[in-house]
Amino acid sequence: MSDCIFCRIAQGDIPSSLVERNSEMIAFRDIQPQAPTHVLVIPVKHLDSVRDASGTDGEALLGRMLAFTARVATSLGLDAGGYRIVTNTGDHGGQSVRHLHLHLLGGRQLHWPPG
Repeated sequence: MSDCIFCRIAQGDIPSSLVERNSEMIAFRDIQPQAPTHVLVIPVKHLDSVRDASGTDGEALLGRMLAFTARVATSLGLDAGGYRIVTNTGDHGGQSVRHLHLHLLGGRQLHWPPG
């Protein structure tokens, strides 16, 4: 999707602070971090949101995204203190970019409820 900022980041058209990448997903630092560590994990293939990752393929992708995000957390040294993985869906969920993404937040005490 040519007008999607995350698609353009995944394609390398827009620079990002890359943390990790494989053929299916990319992890990069958020430009407006909400915690000392705030990384976004996106699939390279465009999906609007978590609700669009449906069927067997979509469910498998979500599982791989979570596993990838956990590996990124480990590589960033977040295991000892803990971390949060969040996805926002739709306007009421706070989704600002219509491309499926997970937020990896850590490096400080995170409170509940978030807001």
